Order: sequence, then C-alpha cells, then structure tokens
Amino acid sequence: MNYLESLQQRYSVKKFDPAKKLSPEILQNILDAGKLSASSLGLQPYRILVVESDEMKQKLVPAFFNPSQISTCSHLIVIVTRKKIDENYIGNYFNHISQTREIPVENLQPFKKSIDSFMNLNSNEEMLHWNEKQGYLLLGNLMFAAALEKVDTCPMEGFKMDEISKILEIDSEIEKVTVTLALGYRAEDDAFQKMKKVRKPNEKLFKFL
Repeated sequence: MNYLESLQQRYSVKKFDPAKKLSPEILQNILDAGKLSASSLGLQPYRILVVESDEMKQKLVPAFFNPSQISTCSHLIVIVTRKKIDENYIGNYFNHISQTREIPVENLQPFKKSIDSFMNLNSNEEMLHWNEKQGYLLLGNLMFAAALEKVDTCPMEGFKMDEISKILEIDSEIEKVTVTLALGYRAEDDAFQKMKKVRKPNEKLFKFL
C-alpha cells in the first residue's frame, strides 16, 4: 500500500475495537516518526505522553466530550506543549547539540544569538501559540506514520484541559495540553468507515502561480 492509498483509508475513527492492541514495535515506529517531526529551530517545545493502561484511560474518559474513542482505543497520545521557552531549556538544547554533533558549544553561539533574538521579539502569548504550532506538526507526523502502519487514529481537541492536567499530573503553570490522538484499530460497526471521503476539488484547493 503506497502513502496515498494509506491516507485514503485514513479517517477519524469514532469507535475502536478494544480487543485489538498495537504491538510494541508498531507503537515505537509511530513514536519514532513523531520524534523525527519537523520543529522550528529544532527546539521541540513539547512532550509526548503515551497512555496505554486501561486503568488510566478509564480515568480520562470523563475529561472528554466524546469519550467513545478513549474507552475503546489501544493507546492515547497526549501532546503537551511548553508555555514558554526559558534560558535553561535553551541551554540544555545547545548542550545536547554539542554532545550529539561533537562540536564545542561555543561554536554554536551565532545560532544561539538568533534564537535569543527571536524569543525576545515575541510575547509569552505569542510563544505559546508558536509552540502549539510545533505540536500540530508533530501530530501530523504521528497520524501519517500510523496510516502507513495501517493503524487507525482520531485526533481530538474536545476535552477538559484542567481535568486532564490533574489526572496526568501536568504542571499547568509550565505546560499546556494541546491536542490528543487516539490510536487503535477501527471497530467493524463504526459506520463512518463506509462513508466517502469529502475533500475540496483540485481547482478550489490548488492554485499554481
């Protein structure tokens, strides 16, 4: 199956088969694809929480407005975005570059100055918005990888953020739950899988200049 066929088969699943679970290997492949996601300046201002225990998923059910996916999925991915990027975070990032590429951290000062300049130009609110955009790039990679692995997904924003933060022990002063992604295999009686995919026609979507 090529990637276009995989995307044609993809839809936002409304009900998963709770008896079908992702193998550890397939799950790791999807997570590794997320790890390789594009991220502006390479900062990856997010974390990925992977909820796999049935007990934790059941705790989260009341926090979602449409809980059917949470109660039936194999795994739930929660993308948590940093509210701001401080000096400590940037310092650790450059130390990591230095160690990975085996170059002195001093050689990275021009790059660091450009990042510092960018941070100073934006308010905390603007930086949060920017950080969340990086989280959605990550979401796209995860969904694409899942489609290639023939794993079904449903991205979800319809949740009570405070409840999820409390259950997952997320410090809301530092991080924000941006979006979630349910993973699993579609239930046979999920009627949405039989509906034709509706997308704009090419002439309304694309313009060549």
